[in-house]
Amino acid sequence: MKVKDCMCHEVCFVTPNNTIQDCANIMKDEHVGCIPVCDNSKNVVGLVTDRDIILRGIACNKDAKTTPVSEIMTCKVHCCSPDADVTEAERLMSQNQVKRIPVVENNKIVGILTLGDLATNEQVNNQGVNDTLNNICSCDDKNAE
Repeated sequence: MKVKDCMCHEVCFVTPNNTIQDCANIMKDEHVGCIPVCDNSKNVVGLVTDRDIILRGIACNKDAKTTPVSEIMTCKVHCCSPDADVTEAERLMSQNQVKRIPVVENNKIVGILTLGDLATNEQVNNQGVNDTLNNICSCDDKNAE
């Protein structure tokens, strides 16, 4: 199965200059925990999660009304193609211990794939999703040198 067959096609994004509060309001309105950060050409330049807002924003005394998301976003974003197989997306999620991957085509955001999207799709192998979740939640630091 391809990523495009189970990804969310309706994806909201913010720009690096949007504030933390702007981003949090979109998360609230859209009922999501992650927002891609894109430049004016829709190229993914970062990602903000609800956890980023708490740990890099609130816990660091950032003013949510004035601080741009560029100060709290994750810059190293792992993306995949809509034509990639879901097993490739699961591998990326596992290796990088992430639950969400922006989907890009011609360097433009076209969707987002979450672990939830995979788990709720009846055509996706349950064992692959379980293994991915276990790898994401693993305490092992796979990126340690």
